Formats: sequence, structure tokens, C-alpha cells
Amino acid sequence: MSFRGLSRPNASSGMGVDENSKNTFMELKQKKVHRYVIFKVDEKKREVVVEKTGGPAESYDDFAASLPENDCRYAVFDFDFVTSENCQKSKIFFIAWSPSTSRIRAKMLYATTKERFRRELDGVHYEIQATDPTEMDLEVLRDRAH
Repeated sequence: MSFRGLSRPNASSGMGVDENSKNTFMELKQKKVHRYVIFKVDEKKREVVVEKTGGPAESYDDFAASLPENDCRYAVFDFDFVTSENCQKSKIFFIAWSPSTSRIRAKMLYATTKERFRRELDGVHYEIQATDPTEMDLEVLRDRAH
């Protein structure tokens, strides 16, 4: 019995997930070598691939500026904060970026792929669906993390 077809995309699950995408997420989660990772759907490869990574010293503003103004993306952001008990904490956010100005086809493609891709990212604490920058600004993350 063959299970090779399980990793192939179909209409209900969207695109496949590139192995490098999973590995890059694990580097962010376990080794803290990335502050954020931005993923895009590669229609030619029919899978979700890494578009950009941000180093540990990069800020939330650097991350937000890396998202395209008129196209959809997925992203994970490692949010560091200090609790009211003065403890250093870290929470990983999954952000589905789908600006209102992006093409309808792109919105549909990202919407149908999101759940499958999100399941591959074990260790995400919170998920945000954003259509404009105000829906995912730093205050939103701060409120969700506390």
C-alpha cells in the first residue's frame, strides 16, 4: 500500500507544503534563529515555500514592512514579552495576511491552503487573520499573548 499520494495537494486541501517550510518553522520554534518567517504559495511548484526570514534582532516593524501591500502571505512571528510577574515569555503567532487589495484568486488560493499549512506548524500559540495592518499591529499581539 502506498501513501505517496497523501502529500499531494487536491482541491479541498489547497497546496502542498515544502519540506524547507517545515524545517524553517522548526528553526524559529526550537533554535530561535529567526524572529519571523514569511511564506508564499508557489503556484508552479504547487506548494507553500519560504519567501523570507528575519533574524533574531529584527523588530516587529521589520516584519510588518516585509509583508506585501497587495498580495496574500502566511507568516509566523516569534513574539517575546515580559509578563506582569516579570517573566520573559515567547509566543508564536501564525498570521494569515490577506489584504483587501489583493486579487480574489490569491485570496481564494490562500484560504483553501491555510488549514492544511497551519496543521504542519506544530507549536503555534495564536492565529490572526488580517486584511489590513491595524488587524495585526503590535498591540493586537500583546493583547492576545497576555
